[in-house]
Amino acid sequence: MFPVHRPRRLRENPTLREMVRETRPSLQDLIYPLFVRPGRGIKEPIPSMPGQFRYSVDMLVKEVREVHSLGIRAVLIFGIPERKDELGSEAWSPDGIVQRAVRAIKDEVPELLVITDVCLCEYTSHGHCGVVEGGRVLNDPTLELLSKVALSHARSGADMVAPSDMMDGRVKAIREALDREGFQGVPIMAYSAKYASAFYGPFRVAAESAPKFGDRSSYQMDPPNAREALKEMALDIEEGADIVMVKPALAYLDIIRLARENFHVPVAAYSVSGEYAMIKAAAKEGFIDERRIVFEVITAIKRAGADLIITYFAKEMAREIGR
Repeated sequence: MFPVHRPRRLRENPTLREMVRETRPSLQDLIYPLFVRPGRGIKEPIPSMPGQFRYSVDMLVKEVREVHSLGIRAVLIFGIPERKDELGSEAWSPDGIVQRAVRAIKDEVPELLVITDVCLCEYTSHGHCGVVEGGRVLNDPTLELLSKVALSHARSGADMVAPSDMMDGRVKAIREALDREGFQGVPIMAYSAKYASAFYGPFRVAAESAPKFGDRSSYQMDPPNAREALKEMALDIEEGADIVMVKPALAYLDIIRLARENFHVPVAAYSVSGEYAMIKAAAKEGFIDERRIVFEVITAIKRAGADLIITYFAKEMAREIGR
């Protein structure tokens, strides 16, 4: 009881305050997402995401060198193809944009962990994450295509694949395909609880992946649902997922906490484009202190239980942690 118990004793001295700090984001937590497109000498600003760019492979290599020099150990690669078709066939081309990017990164910065997004939405002419027939996204025919994409990434040298499509059974299909081809050591980070969220708008501009009709609510999760997230994660783990992911992060901190409390695998959280863009917009107007807000948000995601945090603020966080 007061005055014996005075919590402020541990707050008044800055050194002591840091020593007893409970939650500490670290460089090992961070994964930096990057966009790659065809061409040379391209570093194209993304209007919806100030400070983020679409890179050609040669410029991407320069960027990842800087990323690695900051102490960030992992990147997540998204590709924007030269052409699109109904099936998204560029996604599994041996000379596809992601495949070329992975080979270039591993040649130049072999120590960097390269994770590839496995999906079709950037590659299909209709913008959906699977095979479309009669206006419906078909689940089972999509699995074979996703397996081909994951295999092509592994053959190119990807250290980890991350299926983001939310098709039922895709982790099992990809795991079996990888194992058959001798890639038993390539882990799968599954977008297990990926919600049909309004926070993805800036990404869809960046990746040129907005659906041409309808939306993705028939395969991405309904935002009010939590029990369903646990079911999705349990199924993915059963099928062979090594890491489960919650996406988005900030509006779903409770889901991250549920994942941490219920499963004994690493939990990743994706702090998505809408979260990034909101902070950037408010900071530009002078409404918030961007540096402090970023650190607070990433700390909240870590405190909720995330082991790995995918964030467009990874470079800013790395500089902050290194201060």
